[in-house]
Amino acid sequence: MRPVREQLEHDRVIRLLHAKYKRKFEVAINPGHEQTTPVGVGPSPWYPDLVLQSTDRGRKLLGTVEVETAESVNNLEAMSQWATFSRLRAPFHLYIPASSVDTAKRLCTDLQISVAEIWAYNSLGDQMRFTLVQRSARSSDGKGRAAAVPRAATTPKRPAGGAARRKAAGKKRVARGASTGKRASRSSRARKRK
Repeated sequence: MRPVREQLEHDRVIRLLHAKYKRKFEVAINPGHEQTTPVGVGPSPWYPDLVLQSTDRGRKLLGTVEVETAESVNNLEAMSQWATFSRLRAPFHLYIPASSVDTAKRLCTDLQISVAEIWAYNSLGDQMRFTLVQRSARSSDGKGRAAAVPRAATTPKRPAGGAARRKAAGKKRVARGASTGKRASRSSRARKRK
């Protein structure tokens, strides 16, 4: 049971994600205490916040999405819901508040929960911002399940220095002239002889 304010935030994120995912999938949502679309079979089905299905007649399960709030990122939720959703044959996406990223990563590692993607969200005025925090190695194809691998930190590419930039541009010009059948300039012919 969440406090009212967190429940409203939770349901708001679910509705925003519904709009985001409905471009690619048939999306069913289970906000709040609603239990409309279950996953799994057996005596006790599970109701993730979003169920992503194929758009064809078979309605194949293509993914599950669980949205958590600051109070619901805990060991109990991870052991009961996250572990169950990660064992399904579809990618499991987890959306958590930005303040709970480290806790969620630690829980997933400690309990060996395979998550296709972990997204952090934060509210900035009326807008909700989503940031990809972690993606597993095989989350894009959805065929295999890999352990959650932290996303490598990338450094932004710096533009090449003046001399390196001119050298690269010169190579492009020479290559372009050779491929179009145009005569090479005198300076490029001199470079070829050496």
